[in-house]
Amino acid sequence: MNMTMDMMKGAMSASDMPMKDMDMSMMQECMEALSACMQACIMCADADAGEGMGRCAAMCANCADVCDTMMRMMLRTTGYDTQVMMSMMETCVKMCRACSAECNMHAEMSEHCRMCAMACDQAVMAMEKMMGAMKEMMPAS
Repeated sequence: MNMTMDMMKGAMSASDMPMKDMDMSMMQECMEALSACMQACIMCADADAGEGMGRCAAMCANCADVCDTMMRMMLRTTGYDTQVMMSMMETCVKMCRACSAECNMHAEMSEHCRMCAMACDQAVMAMEKMMGAMKEMMPAS
């Protein structure tokens, strides 16, 4: 992930880039949390499907897709739009919270659900931290 962040630093150093002042370590932390969440969700969805837990499997699959899309948007520095990024991040936070809630209902009997819920919660914390930093960078309206 460090190589990715180094590439992003170079791409975002232009004075007209909206994220030029973004803390790269915070962005990396967020992307790593999203990646871990996506992976946990994929594994949980697969295990849920084998256990006949259709709703949980679908929730996890959807969460994995949203996290993947969020990461890909973060990597596209030239097409960055602060309002769109914030909206997508808010959506991703909602999806991760919903997935965590669903998995927490099964966490006592299912280790993969417990781990998935934890990964979702970590992703939420990382995104909320990044959204806070993004709001501080936004010009006053």
